[in-house]
Amino acid sequence: MEQLTDLKAILHSKRANIYYLEKCRVMQKDGRVLYLTEDKLEKQYWNIPIANTTVILLGTGTSITQAAVRMLASAGVLVGFCGGGGTPLLMANDIEWMTPQSEYRPTEYFQGWMKFWFQDNKRLEVAKRFQEQRLSYMKKVWKGDRDLNAQGFYSDDQMIEKAINQYQTNIDGVLSVTELLTSEARFTKQLYAYAAQKTKLQSFTRNFEAEDLANGFLNHGNYLAYGLAATTLWVLGLPHGFAVMHGKTRRGALVFDVADLIKDTLILPWAFICAQEQATEQEFRQQCLQNFTKHKAMEFMFDTVKQMSLEGEHL
Repeated sequence: MEQLTDLKAILHSKRANIYYLEKCRVMQKDGRVLYLTEDKLEKQYWNIPIANTTVILLGTGTSITQAAVRMLASAGVLVGFCGGGGTPLLMANDIEWMTPQSEYRPTEYFQGWMKFWFQDNKRLEVAKRFQEQRLSYMKKVWKGDRDLNAQGFYSDDQMIEKAINQYQTNIDGVLSVTELLTSEARFTKQLYAYAAQKTKLQSFTRNFEAEDLANGFLNHGNYLAYGLAATTLWVLGLPHGFAVMHGKTRRGALVFDVADLIKDTLILPWAFICAQEQATEQEFRQQCLQNFTKHKAMEFMFDTVKQMSLEGEHL
């Protein structure tokens, strides 16, 4: 069995790579994980730097060997099976994650989470904190990102400032998770309207099944964010079922709670910008990954979840 003793360990919060693969074979060869693509003339092998990878999404037409899975698990890489373009198959409602099995993950964060989770009022307060962190992150990133600013996206635009301030007021006043979800949906709808206005896509309507570029990019980018969220929760030892907002009907809802920290900030605007520019799926995905690294999305997720795990019972 191949060993990973010569791999330099990289903290998950510092890792840079997410892979979406389709129409290829993933395998272990000479102590490395590779994927093989075939065309009419030749076969080509491409290396996956697993020590610096958080998630691999396997789309249509892929296969993976047991030896490759063993090495990916040893390096702490999450593997997800998904439909074409990184989105689920028609009869699926969630990506299917394969998490590395380890008996040596931390327990303090799960124990801290359980201290507040069974109390409705505490769970609501943590949900509110998540949303407040989401707004703070958006204001910080949109204020200082020159590329976004060049496209006309600013956190101090009157429309965005009004939406953020109104949502913050609603967060302070809600008395239940249902009310918070309603306010959150209203806020996200305002962000869609703002992005559509900036990119001259005023006919946009959010539809998960639609085939237009903006909706497709939103779906694809969101699943990249879900990969980061699932990695964060796996490393910290938190089961996906212990959500604070989306947990009524979805078993993996904590993934959605954590992904919401960054989705509107890093995915939403670029889905519209790339749709306006008629970018390819690969170009959009590369833009998302650059944003994750540039704005330290994983570190932000880790810091927020750890903070809530340790402070939730005192809220």
